[in-house]
Amino acid sequence: MTLPILYSFRRCPYAMRARMAVLVSGMAFDLHEVSLRDKPAAMLAASPKGTVPVLVLPDGRVIDESLDIMRHALGEHDPEQWLDGDDTALIAANDGPFKHHLDRYKYADRHGADAIEHRAAGLALLGVLEERLAITVNLCGENRALTDIALMPFVRQFAAVDRDWFDAQALPGVQAWLARHIASDLFVRAMARH
Repeated sequence: MTLPILYSFRRCPYAMRARMAVLVSGMAFDLHEVSLRDKPAAMLAASPKGTVPVLVLPDGRVIDESLDIMRHALGEHDPEQWLDGDDTALIAANDGPFKHHLDRYKYADRHGADAIEHRAAGLALLGVLEERLAITVNLCGENRALTDIALMPFVRQFAAVDRDWFDAQALPGVQAWLARHIASDLFVRAMARH
């Protein structure tokens, strides 16, 4: 039996969220860890844009957007009902404005940006998550769902830029939520070295 091939890069937040959804779905797959400096020809043939993740299905179909991979895997099997917590507006805010500020905070020199200005803008966007997490354990209810896993790798990256600063912020809900997801068995499995 030919398995789907998932091209991934361990530290990429887009690839992290795709791996977590594929794992929770129970889909059998063949993981190909990619060196971003030496991308495999087969991956580039499947998806010329050259970014991870890329899922190549046995029938030849290619899915090369992380959210599409998540929704495809969960559409096949969604044992935790993650698709019930698919908040497209919150995900769009994460993938758009929050990612914009995260990149300019983390890589200020590369973008010619004011890191502190972008950190403040990112923090303001985390305030939206804090409001939700003051009411419920996860972003769309008591159980983890697609939205939590779609956002968590980016919040993790934001927190890691200056962990002492992040831990000192008035974000108890976000901090507890992030810690829970990082400590989860699912995240540990998704981050295993291959």
